[in-house]
Amino acid sequence: MAIRVALIGTGNCGSLALRQLIEDDRFDLAGVWVSSQAKVGKDAGELARLDVTTGVTAVADMEALIATAPECVVYCAMGDIRMREAMADVRRLLEAGINVVGSSPGVLEYPWGVIPDKSIDRVEAAAQQGGASVFVTGVDPGFVTDLLPLALASTCQSIEQIRTMEIADYATYDGATVMFDVMGFGNQIGDLPFLYQPGVLSAAWGVAIRQLAAGMGVELDDITESVEQEPAPEDIDVAVGTIKKGTVAAVRFEIEGMVDGRPAIVVEHITRLRGDLRPDWAQPAQEGGSYRVEITGEPSYVMDICPTSRNGDHNYAAILAAAGRIVNAIPDVVAAEPGIRTTLDLPLVTGKGVYRVQ
Repeated sequence: MAIRVALIGTGNCGSLALRQLIEDDRFDLAGVWVSSQAKVGKDAGELARLDVTTGVTAVADMEALIATAPECVVYCAMGDIRMREAMADVRRLLEAGINVVGSSPGVLEYPWGVIPDKSIDRVEAAAQQGGASVFVTGVDPGFVTDLLPLALASTCQSIEQIRTMEIADYATYDGATVMFDVMGFGNQIGDLPFLYQPGVLSAAWGVAIRQLAAGMGVELDDITESVEQEPAPEDIDVAVGTIKKGTVAAVRFEIEGMVDGRPAIVVEHITRLRGDLRPDWAQPAQEGGSYRVEITGEPSYVMDICPTSRNGDHNYAAILAAAGRIVNAIPDVVAAEPGIRTTLDLPLVTGKGVYRVQ
């Protein structure tokens, strides 16, 4: 029997998740919630950019969505700059007995040691009250920073360091909030947005580092962070506007999980708005962008992940991968014990049910 589902948030990730929820026979779409009044009343097929009419129209009322009685909600609303609201939404859904999978709030990917215990306890209490579970994931933090490194680590006899990387050109990324408010492109050099304020990177990617540490069975001494910015040599036109000469056009940041004074688990991001900026920084394995997992040990590995799509570029393909990972986890999350679930305790989420010729 198909699982009754609903979706919250129809942005870059949510609209792609919605497409699969409509087309995948494992799911029965019950409702869609949107934050934009301009989208209220639109059919889910239109919001997913599909040439179908589903009969499910978007609402902006959370209680109306809950009233459709889904077994699971796919939560893709913005969480980076509205963490309090996102956490409250998740608790409300869990209390109502609705399982949650999603791309946010990111801290729920592995919250232990990242957010206060009282915040975790509130989510766990809501889950126990409703008998529901929550699983948050994505690409990075997500399967590039937990699933794939742990799969490789399972073949090693010894490991000195695990490093995961995103190396990408964001010129075609059309999320203005992420580009300007979160990552600070177009800012003056040294003008650091919220993401780069002390402790924020360690929290945002601390979920991935702490989950890897737990999977490896090591205790972290500390998590450190660093940021470098590079100015635009001239005005650069990108999807969200124009980056003025002298303002931030490339950024590299690194978060290190320290064990016995050494960086044992490292997350590194290199984001450019033009491919020729900072050629001394690591280069992607394919034009536009890729992800990388490096393990130094016995044996050592370098794994390059190069997402592509017939419908868009590398940025589109990466978001598509995030949406697929989330949606494909629904059956296992619905079947899981109540509470916060992670990659470490869910069964291996496979591609069951997704084979079809297009």
